[in-house]
Amino acid sequence: MNINSSDSFSSSLDSNTFREVPKTGVIYVTSEATKCGFSDHDETWANLGQGAPEVGPLKNEKEEKSFTIGSSGDEYAPIAGLLELRQAIANLYNELFRKNKKSKYSAENVAIAGGGRIGLTRVVTTLGNINIGHMIPDYTAYEELLSIFKEISPIPLLLDEKEEYKISASKLESYIRKLGLSAILVSNPCNPTGQTVRGKELEKLVGVAKEEKCTLILDEFYSHYIYSTDISEKINIVSAARYVEDVNKDPAIILDGLTKNWRRPGWRISWTLAPKDIIERIASAGSFLDGGASHPLQISALPLLNPKEVRARAENLQKEFRKKRNYMLKRLRAMNIQVPHPSQGSFYFWAKLDRLPKPLRDGMSLFKAGLEEKVITVPGEFFDVNPGKRRKSAAYKNYARISFGPKMETLKIGLNALERIINKKR
Repeated sequence: MNINSSDSFSSSLDSNTFREVPKTGVIYVTSEATKCGFSDHDETWANLGQGAPEVGPLKNEKEEKSFTIGSSGDEYAPIAGLLELRQAIANLYNELFRKNKKSKYSAENVAIAGGGRIGLTRVVTTLGNINIGHMIPDYTAYEELLSIFKEISPIPLLLDEKEEYKISASKLESYIRKLGLSAILVSNPCNPTGQTVRGKELEKLVGVAKEEKCTLILDEFYSHYIYSTDISEKINIVSAARYVEDVNKDPAIILDGLTKNWRRPGWRISWTLAPKDIIERIASAGSFLDGGASHPLQISALPLLNPKEVRARAENLQKEFRKKRNYMLKRLRAMNIQVPHPSQGSFYFWAKLDRLPKPLRDGMSLFKAGLEEKVITVPGEFFDVNPGKRRKSAAYKNYARISFGPKMETLKIGLNALERIINKKR
């Protein structure tokens, strides 16, 4: 069964004219749950499949002050983004990660886009006829993104559970040489495993990419959700920007935005940091792909980028989400849902189901059973990134991604529902 297939074409449409466009994991599960009565405003449901964090002020966090956007926001913004916002982002990365570096980011190293997927699409559009490596498991949206651009050849790189779903510098070097990779796309922290490469490990990866002339495309959208410590780093935020030597020569492209780390998913504001000649190409891609990000929201984003406040908010975020992480981990283990490698970053657990009663050992079966109890999870097979469906059998059928992004009250409702489901099948 192709769980990504769309509804059949209307008789008035030619199926040779249009292709089926698959749904990502989150969209699929919420669409199916909606058919069963789910809505975002129904508090009897628990969406433990959501890919967004809870919004609004956390404990010990003040509400943002309101501000007025002048009439200048009515005009188109530059395709690459407002110059003031681009410079503010460059300043933020220089302050947090590059104080002792001679080479600094400038506005010319930054492009603004209307959300993470638009930013990634711009980057992939600029790639030539190359082999690009991608990790398995990883973010579900990468599958279609790597399918639609026919010039690139996506090559899967399987992450091993025994190696904590991380890739070492030596293995990366081997993959680059043996598979002829010119670029690698990876989320760090990883969605869905929550595993994080940081410190010396990340420094070595950036170094290998530079030495092998292989562009490292890093999706850092969860880089503030860090639950492990590294005494070698003064700030508990992860970014490859710390290990880039020359911002205009090193082959590192970094993507982040307001969606996750700033907990403003509805704003759809993201940014890309890269050598300035790459930024020029990314902006050119934006001129025909999307036309640029919202002008008013770019103006609104400027006050959110003060380095001191960003650091303080990240620390508070980690404190509050760590409570939810620890609570969920304890509850999952009590239900005999395995988490071999608890989340080090992001707000997901990559849950192994093979110790549950037999009917629930399949991620899709658990999801469908959950609909009866008003709880949503995401089947693990969605994270088997498989561009063009070249591989015939899906991996990770006995996994699920379970999110602690929602509020604590929602987590309690959802985990109680999972407990009822499991008890019914025993």
